[in-house]
Amino acid sequence: MPNLATAVERCTVIEIGGLPIRICVDDPAFSRLLQDRYTGFVSSSQKARFEFEIDLAPAGLISPDDDVRVLLRSGRWSLDRGDFHAEWDASSARGRIRQTANPYSIDAVLRIVHTLLLAKEGGFLVHAASAVRNGRAFLFAGVSGAGKTTIARLAPPDVVLLTDEISYVRKQGDGYSAFGTPFTGELAKVGENTQAPIAGLYLLAQGPQNQIEAVGKAEATRSLLGNILFFAEDAELVKMVFESAFAFVARVPVYRLMFVPDASVWKLIV
Repeated sequence: MPNLATAVERCTVIEIGGLPIRICVDDPAFSRLLQDRYTGFVSSSQKARFEFEIDLAPAGLISPDDDVRVLLRSGRWSLDRGDFHAEWDASSARGRIRQTANPYSIDAVLRIVHTLLLAKEGGFLVHAASAVRNGRAFLFAGVSGAGKTTIARLAPPDVVLLTDEISYVRKQGDGYSAFGTPFTGELAKVGENTQAPIAGLYLLAQGPQNQIEAVGKAEATRSLLGNILFFAEDAELVKMVFESAFAFVARVPVYRLMFVPDASVWKLIV
């Protein structure tokens, strides 16, 4: 049995959204890569709710081209993409990942695992930049090219960036909070590991002027659902995600934000 020092050295606890997950691997170089990749989200505590063992596969043995597939089989989740295969048992809090020595595969596994956990708690991951200003969080959602990275890049010094790509939303009491994530977009800047209550969701559209207008709940729900990340082929969890989107829109104001690529747009975000 390995001593405690050896066990600690081979394992990294990555805490995103207040949820610590331990990742263990028998490769010091890959362990260091994990600690560098998730700087700011590596916890010094060895307490974790879930643990994954990584088996590193030789380069070239795994195809990078297959689509994501997430299935529940006999109480165990099977997570597959061309560059990884993972098995995860939520009841035992343990899983295994087979991948090559790159940070992108474990990134994808963590995103999928968090979507499964959040679905049961009324939260979700969403394609959106998010930031904190004056103690309140704001989400900026949109498809690729809508302006998520642009609006994050234009943020003034008093704004704390949570992410420019994938926002982490959790239900807390009667409201919702946004958490920082290490999941980056074109800005390639890891978000701050902090949280704040969400004051509004903005649906992005670049245009000839800066303008905000309220969005009706039906359109807001459709747009939010179109940006939520969810991969599992599970009818019960899909239903929960739909219910979460409706509940979020009922609690959080949703606006359409047309903006020009200029820092003046942040005068409207208060």
